[in-house]
Amino acid sequence: MLTSLADGTLLAEKTGATPPTVIALHGWGRTGADFAPVVDGLDAVAIHLPGFGITPPPAQVWGSPEYAEDVAAAISGFGPVVIVAHSFGGRVAVHLAQKHPELVRGLVLTGAPLKRLHAAPQPPLRYRVIRRLGRMGLVSKKAMQAMREKYSSPDYRNARGVMREIFVKVVNETYDDQLAAIQAPTRMVWGSEDVGAPPDAAEAASKLIPGARFTLVPGGMHMLEGATRDEVRRQLLDLITEVGT
Repeated sequence: MLTSLADGTLLAEKTGATPPTVIALHGWGRTGADFAPVVDGLDAVAIHLPGFGITPPPAQVWGSPEYAEDVAAAISGFGPVVIVAHSFGGRVAVHLAQKHPELVRGLVLTGAPLKRLHAAPQPPLRYRVIRRLGRMGLVSKKAMQAMREKYSSPDYRNARGVMREIFVKVVNETYDDQLAAIQAPTRMVWGSEDVGAPPDAAEAASKLIPGARFTLVPGGMHMLEGATRDEVRRQLLDLITEVGT
């Protein structure tokens, strides 16, 4: 069932009763609907984050800290909840847990790019040369934009307006300080074949969170599907029991 939060500025999918015990935060380019199988039968709210699904984008360029503050304002009346988050939602969740520990009873994270162990791959030489020429004013803005569209990631190409600027900002964030400050019990569930958020980096991130448990799902991919989705639900139910919501 569709519901609104924060005086109607934030939209979400609601299951069960209010107040919820679970808040779900989706990945980039996705919506709260991704969590329907994960939160089935629970008192939960799966938020459509600003700029995704039917929730309008922010008026300004946000990073994950601003998204976290928006979520915090929306759920502040619920009391402490368990957060389950995928990919971009995980970036938001770690800021939420750091800045508002009183709102977060537990965390289940999956597919979130929270730590980089290796340098980002270099774009093709041709693009790097043209980019440098563009900075010198020797390539038109139109030509530069065409090259960005050709060589950038699908997420960048699919983003429009302020969401494209937000994407660029978010992918350059780091989270070590936020991870180390998390106080809530944390479960991290990762597909062994996750390319978007490699499991070795995820395991390294988990070691920064006091007491975090890391579970690798053999054959699991990046998306919240199949065996990864099933393990996320199992860990979520187990954590709810552990923290006594």
